[in-house]
Amino acid sequence: MHGEPRPSEIRRLVLKMFRQWGTVPSRLFEMQEKIRIDRHRVVARTYRVDRLMAMWLSEVGILQFYDADGRMLATLHLSPGASSQRAAA
Repeated sequence: MHGEPRPSEIRRLVLKMFRQWGTVPSRLFEMQEKIRIDRHRVVARTYRVDRLMAMWLSEVGILQFYDADGRMLATLHLSPGASSQRAAA
């Protein structure tokens, strides 16, 4: 991604990753999104569906994915110039 990613771009990326981890496409319509605001600024967004969770730490520029047991599945670095890292479960 170039520059600051938009929430719609992150949402599409999260949906894609959730599909790769086995979420049935019809369940993706039930994804819950929560926004964390601190001092009038959006600092994080979380996305949940089935037994998966993703957290976008917008100020840090990372997107992390977790399974139902809290194990990190992957970390994507979204900041310009940062390399993507993925961790396997």
